[in-house]
Amino acid sequence: MSNPFDIIKNLQLCLKHEKDEELRQFNEDLKNLNTDQKVKAGICWYPLEIKESGYGLGDYPFLVVQRHRYKEVRHKFDGGKQVSLFSGNPQFNNDQVRGTIHFVTPDTMKIIFYTNDLPDWVDEGKIGVQLHFDESGYKEMDKALENLMSTHKNRLAELRDIVYGVSVSQYNLDRNYTFNPLLNDSQNQAIKNVLQSNDVALVHGPPGTGKTTTITYAIKELVKQESQVLVCAPSNAAADLLTERLAALGVYVLRVGNISRIDHEVLEHTVEEKLTGHSEYKRVKEFKKQADEYRRMAHKYKRSFGPQEREQRKLLLKEAKNLANEAVEMEYRLVDSLIENAQAIVCTLIGSAHKFLEGKLFKTLIIDEAAQALEPACWVAIQKAQKVMMAGDPFQLPATVKSTEAAKLGLAVSLMEKGIEYLPNNNLLNIQYRMNESIMRFSNHYFYKDKLHAHESVKDRMLKIIFNNPVEFIDTAGCGYDEKENPESQSLFNPEEAQILNKHLESLCDELIEPTTIGVISPYREQVNYLKEYISINNNFAYLNIDTIDSFQGRESDVIYISLVRSNENGTIGFLKDYRRLNVALTRAKMKLIVIGDSATLGADEFYNGFIEYCQENDYYKSAWEYISL
Repeated sequence: MSNPFDIIKNLQLCLKHEKDEELRQFNEDLKNLNTDQKVKAGICWYPLEIKESGYGLGDYPFLVVQRHRYKEVRHKFDGGKQVSLFSGNPQFNNDQVRGTIHFVTPDTMKIIFYTNDLPDWVDEGKIGVQLHFDESGYKEMDKALENLMSTHKNRLAELRDIVYGVSVSQYNLDRNYTFNPLLNDSQNQAIKNVLQSNDVALVHGPPGTGKTTTITYAIKELVKQESQVLVCAPSNAAADLLTERLAALGVYVLRVGNISRIDHEVLEHTVEEKLTGHSEYKRVKEFKKQADEYRRMAHKYKRSFGPQEREQRKLLLKEAKNLANEAVEMEYRLVDSLIENAQAIVCTLIGSAHKFLEGKLFKTLIIDEAAQALEPACWVAIQKAQKVMMAGDPFQLPATVKSTEAAKLGLAVSLMEKGIEYLPNNNLLNIQYRMNESIMRFSNHYFYKDKLHAHESVKDRMLKIIFNNPVEFIDTAGCGYDEKENPESQSLFNPEEAQILNKHLESLCDELIEPTTIGVISPYREQVNYLKEYISINNNFAYLNIDTIDSFQGRESDVIYISLVRSNENGTIGFLKDYRRLNVALTRAKMKLIVIGDSATLGADEFYNGFIEYCQENDYYKSAWEYISL
């Protein structure tokens, strides 16, 4: 057992290293670049044309701007990113206004500014926008850790001590739960434990075991007892999926967060969409329209005007402010009403600090994909809860950590991993519904101690082709297919390995007689780029997707190809040493898995040697020489 305060101090140090490294990488793009160079680098638009302006939710000003120069440059702006609006006029050279991108297209951007009004120089032309380092998430995490360090004798302190193994989590076994016939025994048992937990519950959901289904049914049961729960995930994509699934179960769900980062499929569940559809919102819009008109009238006065004009402008701005305040007050009353009536409020972990949720406390917090979350981000949300349920799989991808020093100090170790170590009662979902049993077997043995079972519906499911094994390892050893490095990206690729993959894929497609989804994945971005350029298929039954392993987490395909790339004389495998990443790759396929690699390079590693031996023992092994003459 570790001292909680030592753990928190270490987290604070980790977070400082991580922030410093992200800031260093950000500044690397800006260093020694003038405005024209920034534009060409895709991190700045200048000059801009204002297409629209106004005041949105909270009466914050917004601009819709358009670029006209260097439109061929692929920009690096994205919804939700922080930007700075600046003037190209030397007189206002140091003036900047911070904002957040609401939406962006190749040439148009809407920016929301968290200020009362925009400076006059915005209307004088010569304005531009550039990326700004966003430290808001770090501020919230720092604040949460400081709170965690200083708190004593309250609920947060109790949860802290339970998660870190100082105290024991308690259960109320008198809480009843009738097993759901739509779920299996392990899923029902997990929900029962969540309902009976007084403090912290863990649900370990390996690939294909219905973790999201279990979570959403658990939430449906919780709201019967508690009326409202807070549901968080580390990413917007995971939060969107939970929103969609909860709504499908009939739970009244409210999605809180930056609307630009929320999938259009769940926009109807956002605060903004529900607000604009509210019967009383018409009055808010009327007040805003009047306030905007008074502002326009006030800004017609130029910089040089007499006392009467100055007084008139002052009165107009005062009236505009009064109307705006009235609109904001009404707006937030409506927002409070929406939040009060929601059964499940869904947001990201950092999004739990949103102003809409300020001061709100919840009986239960659900954290999905907890094994992918930075621990400090989890504490941002836990501050708002009386009890916590974490769900995820510590044997899949961890949180991304940019700082090598922070990673060494343990920032990549999730709170869920610590919970599994310290908490005796965690629930493993043990029936998987995705993979043929042969595809599952190696990962099941290595990561899950043979505790997983393939459901009868998928256990023997295979492609309808003539020559078929559910798993294949194609060995390129002895072929001379050495890896190569792109000097610009410093990422690796292996063109000959890609060619072998393509020959196998063409042969497979020739046999397909029914619609089949195919995923082609690699740990290396440069190999993915090469595969996208090289591979094309002509088969109406095949639906192809090529991407990195990281991008495939949470997804699945009937067929998965994995290109491992590494082939060198030294037996160096680099970040293929992250076996959790390979676990993700190996568990994406439903009916057929094809792995291509060099056994001479990979075989020195115990994990890869184990996989190769598994393939040899089960007649899944092939040599690339079989495809060279094709």
